[in-house]
Amino acid sequence: MIRQTRPIDALPIALIWNRIIRDTTATFTTTEKTAQAVAEAMGQQPFLVIERGGRVAGFATYAPFRAGPGYAYTMEHSIHLAEDARGQGLGKALLQALERHARQAGVQHLIAGIAGENEAAAAFHDAMGYTQVGRLSQVGWKFGRWHDLILMQKIL
Repeated sequence: MIRQTRPIDALPIALIWNRIIRDTTATFTTTEKTAQAVAEAMGQQPFLVIERGGRVAGFATYAPFRAGPGYAYTMEHSIHLAEDARGQGLGKALLQALERHARQAGVQHLIAGIAGENEAAAAFHDAMGYTQVGRLSQVGWKFGRWHDLILMQKIL
């Protein structure tokens, strides 16, 4: 089941996000999210969750790609699944639902920022109709080393 978030979802989202922040380069941030910070973000931007077995198995959100009115129709999305929820089609269903939400909100483009070493995420987005539009060399620093950032875009 895919649905918009409720306040009770802030903690499960934070738990999923924090494992990714702590253990992967799927995001270059190193600051973990509190449930309160997630709840605040949920009040400022769209969030969807996917449930499996009565628990939050993943989430997706989007926010402005860059500041300024010229970018009002271009959003960058994040999509993350719990470790045990991968490889079951949940990410595909969640991203499709997020794209529908974005279209209905008047969004023209969704951007994915993907760590250069995250070949699985790049392949996933390619299969979902995203096109690689750029690669920024060594712009992310995490785990004591530099990381490239792949930018992929989908025109909705």
